[in-house]
Amino acid sequence: MKVVLQNLTKKFPARGKGNKGDVIAVNDFSFEIPDGKLIGLLGPSGCGKSTTLHLLSGLQKPTAGKIFFGEDDVTDLPAEHRGVGLVFQSYALYPHLNVRQNIMFPLENLKGKQKLTKEQMLQKTEEAAALVQLEGLLDRKPSELSGGQQQRVAIARALVKMPRILLLDEPLSNLDARLRLQTREEIRRIQKTTGITTVFVTHDQEEAMSISDLIVVMKDGVVQQIGAPQQVYDEPANLFVAKFLGTPPINVFEAAVKNGWLYIGDEAVLEVPGVSDREATAAIRPEGFVLNENGKFTCQLHRVEVMGRDITVVCGHKCTENPAIRAIIRAENKVDTACPTVRFDLIRQKVFLFDKQTGERIGL
Repeated sequence: MKVVLQNLTKKFPARGKGNKGDVIAVNDFSFEIPDGKLIGLLGPSGCGKSTTLHLLSGLQKPTAGKIFFGEDDVTDLPAEHRGVGLVFQSYALYPHLNVRQNIMFPLENLKGKQKLTKEQMLQKTEEAAALVQLEGLLDRKPSELSGGQQQRVAIARALVKMPRILLLDEPLSNLDARLRLQTREEIRRIQKTTGITTVFVTHDQEEAMSISDLIVVMKDGVVQQIGAPQQVYDEPANLFVAKFLGTPPINVFEAAVKNGWLYIGDEAVLEVPGVSDREATAAIRPEGFVLNENGKFTCQLHRVEVMGRDITVVCGHKCTENPAIRAIIRAENKVDTACPTVRFDLIRQKVFLFDKQTGERIGL
């Protein structure tokens, strides 16, 4: 099911005596979600991603704009008639019902032509349970399940009616690190198996990048960039996107361009032909450093962290805005820890320049 958002805007009235004017949670959002794709809505808390999901589901009405499911305008259609499956951060399972009854519950509320027989409901319930690999747990109560299993019950309940679109609102936030990894892989497998258009809301960029076909990066209700995860990582539109994506985070420096060279502090660290002289912000991915005792970029060595296949060189520089610079290099490199400084060359495609005032990217 293709989903189209046209100039979608959602405003909330200001609260409190000192607050004037409306709060714009989603601001003029236009996007076409391709049929059968998994889209990650990504951004920090308060960026408008969950509000966008609630507008899609029909739980909230937009202040302006249109929402289409396929060719159908569903902007004013009540939530119960949109045919969406919604999974919340909290599992919202009925504690007194077993797994089978929790999954079946949406089917029991169908009326009219959609009403099913008991046998049909049981069959669909078992099919949904099999899809999330819960076949042997149907008689258990939610309290007898792990967090990951409870989340799978919530997903099965959303899928049992085979919705037109599936909406996931931070579904992994309550899980520990290992379960998060397992469950996000499970979500991707289920989405691929069913082919249901899915929107996945998260503030965790690693989650969004690992399972999404496309990611939408938001800030303060405004879309910053839309694209394939790797493309957005490799070609950030602005400094916010560059800083938000990546673990460890990108290293950011006060810099300047002079006579075709990028300067960080007093050092000319990279040739940038075609870029006019200006003050700028430079950002370097952790994997953009190459250890070289004669390198152009000098940093103060703090420590070396051995990670197995990689080494993280933690260092400092007077022009950085990060608490520390983190450079990831190959494990076979030998860092002289007795030396107070360490020198690098930079990998051009891992270095980005941004306008100092607007934060927009400057092409190299």
